[in-house]
Amino acid sequence: MATHKEKSNKDLIKMLNEKRETLRKFRFGISGSKTRDVKEGKNARKEVAQILTQLNSRS
Repeated sequence: MATHKEKSNKDLIKMLNEKRETLRKFRFGISGSKTRDVKEGKNARKEVAQILTQLNSRS
């Protein structure tokens, strides 16, 4: 997987939307007790933060 620095803004925005959707599904899964891996949420939030940091540094 390429680092965030190597991706275009368009790709980063697409990844950001995908990670936010993953995080949303994770949160709803927690409320329904369907999720077993609690690290998934932490990792998704971390990825979102990394993508946002990269996008903001380019502006």
